Amino acid sequence: MDHTLAPPEGAPVRAHHRGSIKVEPLTCTIGAELSGVNLGDAARDDDLFEEIRSLLLQYKVLFLRDQDITRAEHVAFAERFGALEDHPVAGSDPENPGLVRIYKDLDSPAEHYENALHTDATWRENPPMGAVLRCIEGPPVGGDTIWVNMAEAYRRLPEDIRTKIRGLRARHSIEATFGAAMPQEKRHALKERFPDAEHPVVRVHPETGEEILFVNAFATHFVNYHTPENVRFGQDFAPGAGLLLNYLIGQAAIPEYQVRWRWTPNSVAIWDNRSTQHYAVQDYWPAVRRMERAGIVGDRPF
Repeated sequence: MDHTLAPPEGAPVRAHHRGSIKVEPLTCTIGAELSGVNLGDAARDDDLFEEIRSLLLQYKVLFLRDQDITRAEHVAFAERFGALEDHPVAGSDPENPGLVRIYKDLDSPAEHYENALHTDATWRENPPMGAVLRCIEGPPVGGDTIWVNMAEAYRRLPEDIRTKIRGLRARHSIEATFGAAMPQEKRHALKERFPDAEHPVVRVHPETGEEILFVNAFATHFVNYHTPENVRFGQDFAPGAGLLLNYLIGQAAIPEYQVRWRWTPNSVAIWDNRSTQHYAVQDYWPAVRRMERAGIVGDRPF
C-alpha cells in the first residue's frame, strides 16, 4: 500500500475534504491539519474515528486546534487505537491511567529528554503504536514540536547504504538515556525492569507495508555488524559501525522530511510512532508549557 504524500512533479499540495473533515497538508512529505472535527465526538463515532485513523496512516501526524475536550474524552479517543501505557519515569494522571502529564515551569528540573529527535520508547520490546498529545497551556511563542517522516528518510537513502543496513539490528536502551542521570543503583534497577530491546534497523510498518528507518536517540549500537562482510580489522568495526549508526540517526535532522507545529491551548497532535520521530523545542524558558499525552501500546517491530 503506497502512502507517499509527494504529489506528481509540479502539482501543488491542496486542502481537500475527507468525508466531513477538511484536510490541509502542511508539507509535501508529512503532516496535515484537520478541521471540522471534534475528538470527543470521534471517540464515540466509529465512522469518524476510522476516517481519522486512515488519515493518520497517510500523513503520519495529524494536527487539530480548538479541541476543548475533557481528560476522559482524550483518553477515550486514544483508546480507540489500542490500550494505553504508563511511563516508568513520567508516570500518569491518577484519575486517568495512561494520560502522562508533561508540565514544565520554573520549578521543573532541567532535563534534555524531549529536545532530541527520537521515536518514543524504542527501549521497549513493543514500542508505542502512537500518541495523542494535547496542549493545556503554552508560551506565547516557542515550544514548538517537530515531527519527521522516517519512511521518507529510508526511501531517500543512497542505494548502497540501504543495501548495507538491510538485516542489521540495533540495541535500544532506557538505561543509557533516562537512566544516565540516575544514581547507579537506580539506573541498574531501571535496566532490570526494562532490559535493552533489540530492533531491526529497517522495520516494516504493519499496516502500510512501508519500510522505515528505525534508529533514533535511544539506539546505542548495532548487535550484528561484526561479520566477515563488514569487518576486516578492528578499525572497520569500532569506528565503522559507530559512524554508520550516527549517520543513520542524523537523517532525521533533514528539513525535507519534517513538519513543525506551533502549539496553542487545546491544540492536539496525533502521531504514528512506528514511522516518525519528533523533537520538542525547548526554547521557551521561563514560560510555562503544560502538555498531556496518551501513549498507545504497540507491537514488536519486524
